[in-house]
Amino acid sequence: MTAISNIPSVGKTPYLLRLFQFIAQPIEYVENYAKLYGDTFYIPGKNDTPIVYFSTPEALQQIFTAAPQQFESGRGNLGLKFLLGVNSLILLDGERHQRQRQLLAPPFHGERMRAYGDIIREITQKISKNWQLNKPFNIRASMQEISLRVILRVVFGLDEGQHLEELRDKITSLLDFMGSPLMSAALFLRFMQTDLGGWSPWGRVLRLKARIDELIDELIQERRAESDQNRQDILSLLISARDANGEGMTNDELRDELMTLLLAGHETTASGLTWAFYWLDMLPDVREKLCGELDTLSDMSDVSAIAKLPYLTAVCQESLRIYPIVMTSFLRILKSPMEITGYKLPAGSLIIPSIYLAHHREEVYPQSKQFKPERFLERQFSPYEYLPFGGGNRRCIGMAFAMYEMKLVLATILSQFQLSLVNKRPVRPVRRGLTLAAPSGMRMIVKSEVKS
Repeated sequence: MTAISNIPSVGKTPYLLRLFQFIAQPIEYVENYAKLYGDTFYIPGKNDTPIVYFSTPEALQQIFTAAPQQFESGRGNLGLKFLLGVNSLILLDGERHQRQRQLLAPPFHGERMRAYGDIIREITQKISKNWQLNKPFNIRASMQEISLRVILRVVFGLDEGQHLEELRDKITSLLDFMGSPLMSAALFLRFMQTDLGGWSPWGRVLRLKARIDELIDELIQERRAESDQNRQDILSLLISARDANGEGMTNDELRDELMTLLLAGHETTASGLTWAFYWLDMLPDVREKLCGELDTLSDMSDVSAIAKLPYLTAVCQESLRIYPIVMTSFLRILKSPMEITGYKLPAGSLIIPSIYLAHHREEVYPQSKQFKPERFLERQFSPYEYLPFGGGNRRCIGMAFAMYEMKLVLATILSQFQLSLVNKRPVRPVRRGLTLAAPSGMRMIVKSEVKS
């Protein structure tokens, strides 16, 4: 049996240097430690509480299949309370977490999810038709506009009107501001989280969030007052959802869960799509193979046929593997001692399943730094080897919808346009708030339109 004292510690690294690298160089942060200390290492936290990183499939399987009662995950995410609200699924544990997952999950699966396919294609066409031949545009901004319009339409049933415009404007402002280097740092530095009025950075964040809450509250009240029982947007479905005791969500619960869906479902998809277009231009052979597969479709409006294309699916999977949008699964706090791959961990230990390190294990993904969609055609990876949406009872409930949206957006655009990077220099991911993203200034041009 290996004791926690025998897990390599990075304690000799000066705290401020560690913090700076964690914020400014998130990939180098974990790669350097893994190179120096191996698969499992720990970082002394406050009061010397061990923060332990795991990335082997064996360790991740033990963590993700352990009884949920073994961990306290919501408390580990309390830093997001200001943004998501106290009722967010991400901040809950135990029976409340299980109840909310059961209420939230149905709209993201089966026929209901597939019914959103036409909406995704329609919005993608609407945004992309504004691109002009040989005129540079910001690819991330376009993907963000598509994903935000999709989530507002699918979640709230909003397609036009002043309510939609203000909500979209406020969410975009909030996310862009929080994705800046200054505010990305503020998420981890408590002294920067000070409200000095609307002119101060943190004050601006809080006021934007308060206005978004007001807009969502108004929509909930309007929808509850409506008599139309046939609406299929997620807000309407959640209002009518009932738990095992026949009870529905309160307005506060609805608002916080809708805010969670808005932020988690919009940012991540936009980043995944941006990376996909980057790789497709950097690797012409991959693009040619994907376009060849799309050419086999006789009807590009057949969303079910698009979603089943194997190489398109593999391109999306590889885009989320090589640079996962969220580098770690949710932090888990041990409520009682636990043994993981031979290491005895005391209660109170903070467990971090590293998605990025799991996705770059050479024995699982040979030449892991190379973009090779064929990996996903040659073998099937376990949920402990490939986990872009986390794992266990904390796995993202919108996983299937996100993959579905990525495939439809990619197919719709590639069937109409050939896009090319303005600058073909290789780029590295940067921190964008809590996520990993392509540099925000990445620009592309429409080189040609695909003849139908």
